[in-house]
Amino acid sequence: MKFQFLIILATLLIFNSCKKKTVAVPARGTSQPNVILILADDQGWGDLSFNGNTNLNTPHIDAIARNGVSFENFYVQPVCSPTRAELLTGRHFARMGVYATSAGGERFNLGETTIAELFKNAGYQTAAYGKWHNGMQPPYHPNARGFDDFYGFASGHWGNYFDPMLERNGAMVRGSGFLVDDLTNKGLEFISKNKDNPFFLYLPFNTPHSPMQVPGKFWNSFSNKALSMKYKDSLEENANFTRAALAMVENIDHNVGRISAELEALGLMQNTIIVYLSDNGPNGWRWNGGMRGRKGSTDEGGVRSPFFIACRDALPAGKKVSKIAGTTDILPTLAALANLPLETANPVDGKDLSPLLFDENPNWTDRVIYNHWGGRTSVRSQTHRLDHENKLYDISQDRGQEEDVSATEPELLDSLIAIKTSWLSEVNIKEVNKASRPFPLGHPDYIFTQLPARDGIAHGNIKRSNKYPNDSFFTDWTSVNDSISWNVDVLETGEFEVQLYYTCAPSSVGTTLQLTFLENTITKQVLEAHDPPLTGMENDRHPRIESYVKDFKPINLGTMKLRKGQGFMTLKAENIKNGKGIEVRLLLFSRKR
Repeated sequence: MKFQFLIILATLLIFNSCKKKTVAVPARGTSQPNVILILADDQGWGDLSFNGNTNLNTPHIDAIARNGVSFENFYVQPVCSPTRAELLTGRHFARMGVYATSAGGERFNLGETTIAELFKNAGYQTAAYGKWHNGMQPPYHPNARGFDDFYGFASGHWGNYFDPMLERNGAMVRGSGFLVDDLTNKGLEFISKNKDNPFFLYLPFNTPHSPMQVPGKFWNSFSNKALSMKYKDSLEENANFTRAALAMVENIDHNVGRISAELEALGLMQNTIIVYLSDNGPNGWRWNGGMRGRKGSTDEGGVRSPFFIACRDALPAGKKVSKIAGTTDILPTLAALANLPLETANPVDGKDLSPLLFDENPNWTDRVIYNHWGGRTSVRSQTHRLDHENKLYDISQDRGQEEDVSATEPELLDSLIAIKTSWLSEVNIKEVNKASRPFPLGHPDYIFTQLPARDGIAHGNIKRSNKYPNDSFFTDWTSVNDSISWNVDVLETGEFEVQLYYTCAPSSVGTTLQLTFLENTITKQVLEAHDPPLTGMENDRHPRIESYVKDFKPINLGTMKLRKGQGFMTLKAENIKNGKGIEVRLLLFSRKR
């Protein structure tokens, strides 16, 4: 065993020292197949009837597995942004500058080649509809990462799933109905429009991430439902939260069924690869196959995900793969299946899974999967997991990680510790200098740039509406000494129309705002009250921890000339009426020239 893992270690060191581009193996499948990549948000491995959960029924998602290939040991990262970065690039998030899930830390470095760019360069139409969570401002925006069309939100979570404020290719728009249904509608339109062209459709759905909102059609069957399968320590489980999460998963399943029906109606099922997975473990304690850990954990329960891939008559039906695999494998695998050259700016970390898909006895080299978050690193081999405390578990016999076998398998323990140490050194994990990563503004190739409250810094009395920044706004503006600033880098000099999304109580009408960047300033007096109530709670099936939201209204602040360079965009008030200023959701810059 020791010899085997020393060979693995040597292989990994050789691979990691290689700086050449990876070349895809010849694919075995339909030329230029369509690809639909569906990513759930905070859905656990156990949140599917296919995996044995009798608390819910997911026939349409299950059908992808039954009609295709399911991976029994597929691993993502513990939280959203890292998984998405790996899925999009085929590279470990830890080497790409991702260090947080909000306020800019979710962005992976520029210069990475994305899966959308590979498909777009091969003549595919590309679209992403849903939660992006890898950067809001171009060139981090999905339109700048290879997606021709984007509809949804770029932030980490959203405050309302019914008719919410969203964006379409940078422009602010209003959603229609329940968000997952709306995103699916956009996906169906894209499929129909491109039925005669090869397409790559990315559907990163936003559920069952909180807030726990779902239409009554799905909630009604769960609101008082007895849960026959529970988390192994049922005292930690909140049954109402679980019911809401499972109702949201059944809504996803309904929409997966709509997609499948559209493919059938258009005769595209035999030429479309469908992939389904989640971005991390469950967002609550609920049944998850007896595994230890949940979202945020590097243990099995925090990182094991369903992974199903199907294409009628092109991929085997009903095949189960026990070999370990991970998020970085998606890009090289789909590139191979679509006969695309794997021409990337940086070497991919993932492996083409085609041999596991097609071969009964594949020639496959043992490997390890790395999970990392919050200073904790875990390593998964084919049979064992070394956790962040360097305790060793035989997952083939102990999925719940209950018995540490370090004492009985010291050689394996030492080998995995050496592999972990080598990987941490190779990816060079360290604290990212946040000040050196300003928010880009005014990319010359794109009209719109958002500066949301999420990315701003409050000064004085101003506070966030919630400690979780992603869907927050700024409030409690009470003094002319208060201000909000954004650390920005104007990419090219130009003139911009600036809109502010605000609320203003009637008593605060007359407040004069001042927006300054370097030597340029514009002022605007707020002459119209807009004082909507907080919303969201009326649709919540379980109390939330994130911010409630408001219906913010745009006001045109005027035209501002911005000079290329880095500095702070600062919003102040020249006067405050009656001791209460406005509330701020975002600034929207539109390039005029």
